[in-house]
Amino acid sequence: MHWGPDFFTNQYTKTHAEKSSSGGSFADDFHTYGLYWDQNTLYTYLDNDSNKVLQVDHSSQSYWDKSGVTNRSNPWQYSKNKNAPFDRPYYLILNLAVGGTAGYFRDGVAAKPWSDTSQRASSEFYDNKGQWWSTWGDHSNFQIDSVKVWDLTPNSPEEEPESVKNPNLIE
Repeated sequence: MHWGPDFFTNQYTKTHAEKSSSGGSFADDFHTYGLYWDQNTLYTYLDNDSNKVLQVDHSSQSYWDKSGVTNRSNPWQYSKNKNAPFDRPYYLILNLAVGGTAGYFRDGVAAKPWSDTSQRASSEFYDNKGQWWSTWGDHSNFQIDSVKVWDLTPNSPEEEPESVKNPNLIE
């Protein structure tokens, strides 16, 4: 999960988990990728709620304290909630990330066909498709059957976080 005061202080590694398929491939069938998010916890799950992948408790420690960032002011300092910045409305983005230049795939490992410092990283990736295309199979598609969202705890205006009621408080 990507979060932090800005792009350069992304705290991804502090709230990250991976799940491997136990036999077969995730491409063999459709799956439910779930996200539960309330004032005390945030977790993801695979296929059913008991199969949790990532669990983040934000009831006792704020994300600012979790970050360990000390060289700047806290952008969430006006929120009364420990789960800031996750006490505001968010957009849900569904994507298939391939490649990248943020250091998630180290240069020089597994014949990676681009460099993180290159201005042409995406072109270098595509120009070398002979190296990776066969691993994608004949029917490689990013297919989504449905997306469902529920608001389990609607907020009254009195319950809105201070940062939502007064957006000028956010730097």
